[in-house]
Amino acid sequence: MPIKNIIPGQRVTKEKLERAKELRREMTPAEKILWQELRANKLGVHFRRQQIIAGFIVDFYCHKSTLVVEVDGDIHDFQQEEDARREKVLREMGLKIVRFRNDEVLKNLSGVVGKIREVVSSRQT
Repeated sequence: MPIKNIIPGQRVTKEKLERAKELRREMTPAEKILWQELRANKLGVHFRRQQIIAGFIVDFYCHKSTLVVEVDGDIHDFQQEEDARREKVLREMGLKIVRFRNDEVLKNLSGVVGKIREVVSSRQT
């Protein structure tokens, strides 16, 4: 039975699917806090966590708003080239990417959620 994906037409390896499941189980504290604000359609749209898109695993994804939300830890300071390449691919697919630092989520959750809410409402069709 083929694996059902929210992004039609993409092939997902078994390894990538297992990695996404592992990342859902081992979310960072900042991701866990933000997920509590995004889950269950709390912003009026459905978000998925650790979604595979074009071979990349994004932290949070809203299909209806074509929005990717990334929560970056210190590791992202050392992988800027990879992040730029990944963002280019995702943007070419028509996706909007918003990034927040871990400490921003932990210290200003209402501001982060407000920004996401703004982007969601600006991308509603």
